[in-house]
Amino acid sequence: MKRFALIGVAGYIAPKHLEAIKATGNDLVAAMDLHDSVGVLDRYFPEADFFTTEERLQQHLLGLREQGNPVDYLVVCSPNHLHEAHIQLGFACGCDVICEKPVALNTAAVERLKAAEQKSGKKVYTIMQLRLHPAIAALKQQIDNDPADKKYNVQLQYITPRGKWYHHSWKGDVQKSGGILINIGIHLFDLLHWLFGPVMKSDLLKDTATEASGELQLARAEVQWLLSIDKTLLPIASVQKGDHAYRQLLVDGIPVDFSALGNELHVASYQEIIAGRGFGLAEAGEGLRVVEGLGLRG
Repeated sequence: MKRFALIGVAGYIAPKHLEAIKATGNDLVAAMDLHDSVGVLDRYFPEADFFTTEERLQQHLLGLREQGNPVDYLVVCSPNHLHEAHIQLGFACGCDVICEKPVALNTAAVERLKAAEQKSGKKVYTIMQLRLHPAIAALKQQIDNDPADKKYNVQLQYITPRGKWYHHSWKGDVQKSGGILINIGIHLFDLLHWLFGPVMKSDLLKDTATEASGELQLARAEVQWLLSIDKTLLPIASVQKGDHAYRQLLVDGIPVDFSALGNELHVASYQEIIAGRGFGLAEAGEGLRVVEGLGLRG
């Protein structure tokens, strides 16, 4: 049984990690969040120690280490701009780290983390759950089996509406979240890079607080993409079905269904990480390089 601690337990994504820790037969021994609305712990790990400051959590983790009962993994679910610092906190406490995407807001920070990782002897893993989606894995296998010179025409749309709260939170602050290109788009840019290879050319056609679109020329694909948090862009058919989001991936006109699968992709991610096959900093930097090639909205 592995021992976990988690930063950002009051946040939106934390329950997926709590479920994954529990489903893989492991234990959460400590959690931290600035906010104390963390009743979710009662559903998963009611005996976990809880702290509202980083300093208290760090003291606790160091104390456990000195007692010969260290925490194996620190899970980072905090706001994006804090990821780099919280990964460093994990290293300081002798933990490997599992960090939600993005691991940092730019590739320069990823390079700093690579140096810190090497110095500490610990590892950073990130959650790239779409790579584990059965439909995406099948598409990847098809592409790898096709002739190497085959080029694809790809259309990718991801519309995931957010309410007014979003713009008042850290997610609506470009300096803290990276904007929708990073906060939401990083998952999809990583996916495109993984499937179709590195970027040869990129054009950013639109980039606002609620919508971004552009074109990518990848080694093996021409891509048109759209990201949005604007509910008015949801297709009428999706609204009529009661869908809260819309994902469409067309490869040479053929749809690939990569709809959400609940928590099982996070569980699969944890299984891979614990088995030593998780995605690390090298993979984490790929999507950020795509975004940096597009240019960020100021």
